[in-house]
Amino acid sequence: MKYTSKLTVLLAFVSIVAFGQKKIDVAKEFAFAAQQYEGMLKSHPDITKTPQSTNPDGSPRDMPTSWWCSGFFGGSLWYIFEQTKDQKWKEAADKWTMAVEKEQYNTSTHDLGFMLYCPFGNGYRLTKNEKYKEIMLTGAKSLATRFDPKVGVIKSWNNWKGNKYPVIIDNMMNLEFLFWAARESGNKDFYNLSVTHADNTLKNHFRPDGSSFHVVAYGPNGEVATKGTHQGYADESAWARGQAWALYGYTDMYRETKDKKYLAQAEKIADFYLNHPNLPADKIPYWDFNAPNIPNEERDASAGAITASALLELSTYVGKAKSKVYFAAAETMLQNLASPAYKANLGENNHFILKHSVGAKPLKSEIDVPLVYADYYFLEGLLRYQKLKK
Repeated sequence: MKYTSKLTVLLAFVSIVAFGQKKIDVAKEFAFAAQQYEGMLKSHPDITKTPQSTNPDGSPRDMPTSWWCSGFFGGSLWYIFEQTKDQKWKEAADKWTMAVEKEQYNTSTHDLGFMLYCPFGNGYRLTKNEKYKEIMLTGAKSLATRFDPKVGVIKSWNNWKGNKYPVIIDNMMNLEFLFWAARESGNKDFYNLSVTHADNTLKNHFRPDGSSFHVVAYGPNGEVATKGTHQGYADESAWARGQAWALYGYTDMYRETKDKKYLAQAEKIADFYLNHPNLPADKIPYWDFNAPNIPNEERDASAGAITASALLELSTYVGKAKSKVYFAAAETMLQNLASPAYKANLGENNHFILKHSVGAKPLKSEIDVPLVYADYYFLEGLLRYQKLKK
């Protein structure tokens, strides 16, 4: 992180501490998001180029619909429509949702949960458009082709360091999509493979302290071949966004199954995150909990946003004492993300809402930039917060 951005984070946090925690004005945050995204829509007339981030030269980084993040922009537009009830956002959301329609047939990726369920799932929830449902059910079938019963997990990539069956912790985020498909289609296979994937991930991805490996590669019969990282600092480190995906995924698993082992795992991940000695006071993590130059390392607002959203849901499933802890932590995260430390000025930041996220520092990709999914989970977190406060 540049010195100026570190200083901004520090000053904003000091102001919150000095003057008491600011209340989150959800309506105000969505009004700002709508203004930013009006600029995003104007700057993106071509729906084959989905907003992703910012290039090192400051220009917008756009990606094709086959990119794993292609559904987040449409999903965010649905959240703005949900909050504002303004029809223009419904029209924009439909346009950018249908932009990724063809990915329903994509069997080369495990990321269809992000690509399809974030836009089409929110669209269907808000409009009951049957076309969205049909597209998602086709997409769920495509995703299920990546599950080999002999291995017992959904394959993430087709190759990683010579391994032919790598699975990343991010893959837990697909299961909500498959549970939805099981309910809507009556196909129990979607449910069963989700449980099998979650159980094998629970067994093989986690360390005793509740932290997760990023990548576990499997052999042809389900044996673990190797464990490591692709985007984290080191194989044994705790990559911050990976911990966020894990927390969100196992919270989903408890919601869908009511199996207490998933709730226990979600709590263990949350407690690892919140009690880590390297978690900054504003609760927005460094990009890796074990990054070597803390405190001179980049923060990851995307990990903070995902974690805040997950903690808000998790707070509704646990006992009163822990519920207060998780809710308060999520509230602090959202307050700080909504502060000048992480929120862009109007018209800046290539029209993204949040600054200071990290995609993959070891790959020298997307370091200290806005990321489309940071915005998505920030808006989702605000909506969840608003409902819980009511």
